[in-house]
Amino acid sequence: MRKMIKAEIYHDGEYYCARCLDVDVFTQGKTLDQVVANLKEAIELHLSIDGETAINLHSNPSLLTFMDLGEINV
Repeated sequence: MRKMIKAEIYHDGEYYCARCLDVDVFTQGKTLDQVVANLKEAIELHLSIDGETAINLHSNPSLLTFMDLGEINV
């Protein structure tokens, strides 16, 4: 059983976007706080509908996110 769900957060120029790598979920928000809240809600909803994916997860999985900070000038 997996104990963690991984997701990527990036800024598309207008919104923060979040894409899960382990679950078929995508969401967005105007702020980081909003996109994180939306991501948690979308994952919970997805898992409540998709029982097959939920079976492979620990009962209370953690959410690991990483963020694309954009280009750097070197």
